[in-house]
Order: sequence, then structure tokens, then C-alpha cells
Amino acid sequence: MSEIKINQSNFEAEVLNSDKPVLIDFWADWCGPCKMQGPIFEQASDEIQDVKFGKVNVDENPDLARKYGVMSIPNLVLFEKGQVKKQEVGVHDIDAIYDLLGK
Repeated sequence: MSEIKINQSNFEAEVLNSDKPVLIDFWADWCGPCKMQGPIFEQASDEIQDVKFGKVNVDENPDLARKYGVMSIPNLVLFEKGQVKKQEVGVHDIDAIYDLLGK
């Protein structure tokens, strides 16, 4: 499964109303660590089929970042049944993403 671009207009449908857990990568174009996280996040989205993977650009969606307390990026937020279950800041390798997802 590939990553979905998440924004204010599709957040409710794609994340809050999702029947699958959703892992969101809050990121920005100018963020060096985010550029390191990107390919790892993409790899996880290709390998893990029972989780939806989405990316939120914090510059384009500051209200979403503020709502979920994103102060530093990259910031991975796991949603289950519309609720935040876990939130972690920093670059995560593939094993850490599997751990975050309980896999």
C-alpha cells in the first residue's frame, strides 16, 4: 500500500473514520531528518498491508499539526478508531516502525 497525502479536507475520512489503524508522518520539505524518514516510511507502507500510511505536510496543514501537538518533526502518530494511540518524534528505522505498530 502506498502513502496517502493527508490534509485538512480528507483527514476525517482517511484517518478518523478509517477501519484500519493509520500511521501519520508529520513532516516538511525543509526538514533534513524528515528526508531521512521518508524512504523508511515508504518501505514500511509497502511491507505492511493492514495499516494505512499517510503523510501530513505541517507547512500546508498547520491546524492539523497544532491539533495533535506536533512541535517537532518528523513526528509519527498512530491512530486507531479515530483516537491517537501512540506518538513518537524523530527518525525511526524500519524495526522501530514495526515496534510502534506492535508487529
